[in-house]
Amino acid sequence: MPLPVYLLALAVFAMGTSEFMLAGLLPDLAADLDVAVGTAGLLTTAFAVGMAVGAPLVAALARRRPPRSTLLVFLGLFLVAHVVGAITTSFAVLFTTRIVAAFANAGFLAVALTATVAMVAPDRKGRALSILLGGTTIAVVAGVPGGALLGALLGWRATFWAVALLSLPAALGVLRGLPPTGETDGAPLRTELNVLRRSRLVLVMGLGALVNAATFGAFTYIAPVVTETAGLGDLWIPVVLVLFGAGSFAGVTAAGRLSDRRPGRAVAVAGPLLLLGWCALALWAAHPAVLLPLAFTQGALAFAVGSTLIARVLHEGADAPTMAGAYATAALNVGAAAGPVLAGIALATGDTGPLWAAAVLVAAALGLAAPGRRVLTGTAAR
Repeated sequence: MPLPVYLLALAVFAMGTSEFMLAGLLPDLAADLDVAVGTAGLLTTAFAVGMAVGAPLVAALARRRPPRSTLLVFLGLFLVAHVVGAITTSFAVLFTTRIVAAFANAGFLAVALTATVAMVAPDRKGRALSILLGGTTIAVVAGVPGGALLGALLGWRATFWAVALLSLPAALGVLRGLPPTGETDGAPLRTELNVLRRSRLVLVMGLGALVNAATFGAFTYIAPVVTETAGLGDLWIPVVLVLFGAGSFAGVTAAGRLSDRRPGRAVAVAGPLLLLGWCALALWAAHPAVLLPLAFTQGALAFAVGSTLIARVLHEGADAPTMAGAYATAALNVGAAAGPVLAGIALATGDTGPLWAAAVLVAAALGLAAPGRRVLTGTAAR
């Protein structure tokens, strides 16, 4: 696998830490800024909305620029947004910085996804994407729990400073790992946008959005489940996040080897198990002996299904070489935006409400996938 793929994964690790870190910080952040936990959860939604809107927009604007300079600009913007977020005392300003950081993250990921699949043979795209997205899962394994622990010891602002500092080695990796110039030619933008008219592509994007909505909705409000429902102390939040992240890494690694050859089987097996897992967690989250192992398995299943769907979006959008990565990013972050909103509404029914919402969303995805299963196994549409 080319070295730049691993260096891009380092940058994705820094950004993934930011994307997921609020799961362990919401209670303290809400108290410090004098807002409700449900209101603080909108910060996750703001980030996801920024990514969903920003991915196609910035990808279209940057499609003719060399990948290295584009990625460095996005990283610089990401760093500045976190510095401002670390020093502000205003929820409105923090909300704005999350949108700005999301735009930077969206642009980076859209370009990185496209650059990654361009560096490898067609039959290795899934594996290359699993390495790139491994940066996100490692962020869940190490970055997010570390941020939660740092937040518990030094306050939530320390985590924002840590993410800003993580951007520096990531930028160095991009600077040294990618050539100063690169392939910028592609189909006309109108042609690439017309790919969105294909029902197969729209279907797989919808499936990705639903699965990611379930994952983000449950993950955003996992802290109250740990401390209130299960009755564990605050320091158990990082433990649960580590388990979820370790499972995520295992899931995305396994899916990387299956998504090139048997994507339909990966979704057909992992999807129903994911649904059963959310239901089981909602029913028995009060028991730590159930909560802890399910945190691992749900991370594995959620990311196995999610990463497989990312690969299928890129597969179905192969005729949009500079925009396919943006379509995948946008689809998954539509789900990431909607998930916490729906979970926040479900939170009114109790701490396990977001888990039930996740189950409903996965059930909807499975219902849509059943009649359209050929999309997950056939060749790309033309």
